[in-house]
Order: sequence, then C-alpha cells, then structure tokens
Amino acid sequence: MNLLEIAANLITGASILLAGRNSVHTWWTGIIGCSLFAFVFLESRLYADTVLQAFFVVTSVVGWWQWLHGSHGEALPVTDLPTRQLLWQLLCGTLGALGYGVLLHRFTDAYAPFLDSTVLAFSIVAQLLMMRRHVQSWPFWLLVNSIAVPLYASRGLYLTSVLYAVYWINAVVSWRHWLHLRGAEPAAAA
Repeated sequence: MNLLEIAANLITGASILLAGRNSVHTWWTGIIGCSLFAFVFLESRLYADTVLQAFFVVTSVVGWWQWLHGSHGEALPVTDLPTRQLLWQLLCGTLGALGYGVLLHRFTDAYAPFLDSTVLAFSIVAQLLMMRRHVQSWPFWLLVNSIAVPLYASRGLYLTSVLYAVYWINAVVSWRHWLHLRGAEPAAAA
C-alpha cells in the first residue's frame, strides 16, 4: 500500500458514496479518483482496470452533464431499464469480458486476464446505466465488486480490496435508495 493507493481509495470512496446518494458531485470526485487509480492499476499489471479508469474519466464528464441536463435540459430522473435492454446489456458485458480476456491472455502478461476483463466489461455496463440514472446499474456494480474484492486482494491491493467490499455494501444500500427514488419522483412531480 502506498500514498497513491490511499489517495485513490479515499477520493473514489467519496465519489461512490455520492453516487449512491444520487448526488451530482459523484462525477467530479470520480474524475480525480479514477485518474489516480489508473496509475495504481498500471503498477499492478491490471491493464483492463487501467483502461477502465480512462473510460471512467471520460464518462464521468458525460455523466455529469447528463445528470444536470440530460432530459430535455432538465436533470435526469431515476428510472428503470426496460427488460429487453437489460438483457442486451448482459449479453454485451459477457461478450466484452470474453473478448477482452482473450486479448489480454494472448498478448500481455496480465494477471487474471478474464477476471480483470469481467470487471472491465461489467463496470462499463454499470457506468453507462448510472450515467442515465437507471436503477439497474446497482446490481451490475454488485457483480463487479464481488469479483474485484478477491482479484485486488490477490495482487496485494488490500486497501482497495477492502474498499471494494465497502462498495459492495454501498451498492446494496444504494440500490434500495434508488428504488425508492424511482417510485417517489413521479409522485413528487405531480
């Protein structure tokens, strides 16, 4: 554990908690935390996670704008993803994990290329759903965190592993909170 890992965990931890509370401040804190985590994962030869952090930085800028202005100039409401789109997201995540895993396995010295790729693929799915404030982002985060905890521990990233265990708990709490927000927003608008 070094100062960079500690800083990345503290800032990203704040971002994740803010996301669960449906706060727009999740995005700028996420940009900082993900930038730091890119270097942490690069040093640990978790290349898919390094690429994922760059993706998070870019999508955090877009997500920040969408949460503020994404629904015809208004803030996006918390909504459900239609079942057909949810199944499509599952398929894309699975194919992405397998495809990128094969690439990492063949062409790099990546540690645990298929697990690392699964974290990458389903984090992308979860992030895209979160950008649009879909409740179903949280079960995907649960999947990601369930894989990430032992993966990061196996690389000696113990603080990061513990934080992802906390993220797992946060995802459960946030899922329940967003389910409540989804049901409350139409009533509040009326």
